[in-house]
Amino acid sequence: MAACQTEKKEINFPKTDLASAPLIPKPVKTIATHTAFGLDSSTVIYTTTTDPQFEKVGKFLSEKIKGKTGLDLMVNASPDGGTGRLIYINQSDSTALETPESYQLYIKKDSILLNAKTAAGAFRGIQTLRQLIPEKSNDTLTDHPLWVIPSGKIMDSPKYGHRGAMLDVARHFFTLDEVKKYMDALAYYKFNILHLHLSDDQGWRIEIKSWPKLTEVGGATEVGGGEGGFYTQEEYKELVQYAADRHITIIPEIDMPGHTNAASFSYPFLNGNGKKLEAYTGTHVGFSTFDAQKDTVYAFLDDVIGEIAAITPGPYFHIGGDESHSTKKSDYIHFVEKVEKIVQKHGKTMIGWNEIAQAKIAPTSIAQLWNEPHNAIRAAENGSKIILSPAVKVYLDMQYDSLTKLGLHWAAYIPVDESYNWNPETYVEGLPKESILGVEAPLWSETISNSAELEYLAFPRIIGVAELGWSSSENLNWDDYKVRLAQQVPYLKEMNINFYPTKLVDWEKE
Repeated sequence: MAACQTEKKEINFPKTDLASAPLIPKPVKTIATHTAFGLDSSTVIYTTTTDPQFEKVGKFLSEKIKGKTGLDLMVNASPDGGTGRLIYINQSDSTALETPESYQLYIKKDSILLNAKTAAGAFRGIQTLRQLIPEKSNDTLTDHPLWVIPSGKIMDSPKYGHRGAMLDVARHFFTLDEVKKYMDALAYYKFNILHLHLSDDQGWRIEIKSWPKLTEVGGATEVGGGEGGFYTQEEYKELVQYAADRHITIIPEIDMPGHTNAASFSYPFLNGNGKKLEAYTGTHVGFSTFDAQKDTVYAFLDDVIGEIAAITPGPYFHIGGDESHSTKKSDYIHFVEKVEKIVQKHGKTMIGWNEIAQAKIAPTSIAQLWNEPHNAIRAAENGSKIILSPAVKVYLDMQYDSLTKLGLHWAAYIPVDESYNWNPETYVEGLPKESILGVEAPLWSETISNSAELEYLAFPRIIGVAELGWSSSENLNWDDYKVRLAQQVPYLKEMNINFYPTKLVDWEKE
């Protein structure tokens, strides 16, 4: 660090206001000091070097700055003469950093200091810094391009440890590149979970080496009769690594005992509804079920869960469990309790949709609320944590209004303000705050089959969910948020993200 602290030419920056920067999610505390840091070609990035993950964060920041500004900033290497302004990403043990993802950002005229306990915290902090870099340089201040970043202090921590998005790759298949593009935007807004819905009646999307017909047969269909597709285990590992580089945890979901036609069509012994099996490309739900009384079904699931768990470093395995209308209640309860033990045997924590609370599940297992508050409360009383994904608020596949061409509306029409204007802490009456693990926005894919369609339904609503999951409740205000949302247009355009231009927001015109 010392080598870079030589004399720098003083620049008379225009007055700036860090507190009015359109940051999403809104930080816990921002203090403006009304000067600025000048980002230019002489700027250098230094990181704590005792943890290689911090250096990776520095390199990620350098790559993103280059993509936005063209500047190629060195990481942990001084330029000739060492006269550049400094960005320092520091591992800190400060007690003010309350969670693993907390960070502190100090922006001065000649330096930016980012403190975090973990590389995940540092990674969240650099997303804030990325949002502070203007689209255009201000070269009237100097004889070379300079990007003016407002000075001050930001103290920030997430409200919830689980801030997720779910993508249904089963109804329609999405390619590696499409999933990666979605992840890039999720990372920018500080999400830390991507839940992949990998199987359903219409398709099976992950290679299971011990049961190859799952992808040979079950992977060849999708809604509307398209060609489907699947991820090889190597491709899935690539997604897992891409996520890890962005401090995102992948949660794999194999939906069961319902939503299982693609699996049973591939291996008919699994079927429990007694009906003739055929490939399914429609959108109805509730007709399929595994046979909950067959030992061979659980042997099959032991193989499937084992293979996926072995290539999933995250702590979770999602068993679905929703809409099993063709499964007897006693069979359903028996099934969930048996599968929970298989998940635990493979070293993972079970997550399931709120219906799993009907069974006697372990307090370590997690219920994901989509439509039955009483089951969320029942699970919480059992000691389980709850993920909030209420269909009427954050199901991103719901239409914005009756004129929206994509999406469904069986839960509700969800305009952009409706998906933002709810408080996870008070949404379920009687659910203690400490039982809430976090929020997650599912995007089911009955009506979408490519990135442009995915993005049209997800954006801008997913950006609001980012704020609900991160920002303190007192910082949530629609009138304030919609002004900051309008100013996300340059980023969305730069990333070629399609979005719904709701009239509720006065969008920034370029």
